[in-house]
Amino acid sequence: MKVLVPVKRVVDYNVKVRVKSDGSGVDIANVKMSMNPFDEIALEEATRLKEAGKVTEVVAVSVGVAQCQETLRTGMAIGADRGILVETSVETEPLAVAKIMKALADKEQPQLIILGKQAIDDDSNQTGQMLAALLGWPQATFASKVVLEDGKVTVTREVDGGLETVALSLPAIVTTDLRLNEPRYVTLPNIMKAKKKPLETIKPEDLGVDVSPRLKTLKVTEPAKRSAGVKVPDVATLVQKLRTEAKVI
Repeated sequence: MKVLVPVKRVVDYNVKVRVKSDGSGVDIANVKMSMNPFDEIALEEATRLKEAGKVTEVVAVSVGVAQCQETLRTGMAIGADRGILVETSVETEPLAVAKIMKALADKEQPQLIILGKQAIDDDSNQTGQMLAALLGWPQATFASKVVLEDGKVTVTREVDGGLETVALSLPAIVTTDLRLNEPRYVTLPNIMKAKKKPLETIKPEDLGVDVSPRLKTLKVTEPAKRSAGVKVPDVATLVQKLRTEAKVI
């Protein structure tokens, strides 16, 4: 069984994001980049399924600039068998990524696609759902547990009221949540082995996909700074301030 795992190169979650002076976007010059944490969880889960003998091949896929090769090498150090880079300088939107993944799914014929529920840069939470719609495959989002057996995948997912368990026939789409697993630490020997694993580079045009943006960013601004809090001597004063100053009651 083959599993595809899309991974995205994003600004590292430890980095404080800065907005460009002209408000056109986020400044990523000389900023540490890394794999999207949700995608890292997805890759870890695919690797664990392979180690358990449920999966025979894990293929990591990334869409973006040439530097995404570093992200794919990290993915192969975690456990992916090979990588595919769909190289483009265009900032791809969720629909474009979903179309690229559909084209790759048609080509690679995986039985399962596992991806992070969202990327920490745009927080769209759309790619998995769009991909499932394009392929016509069943989907389970926000997975906190994945069990693969008897030609189906059983997913425990987080919902507002608690947990929901669904069983999907293969092929299927699964998007991962934070509680699914704890990604492993990438060791130096595995990093060295990853350098020898195959990495294929193609263009969106080779897949017949148009990645031209459909959205235009008008302006990016930092969130307003929080004002300082005040202490009140008693409940009556608190209620009075909430009514007259905050006007929330």
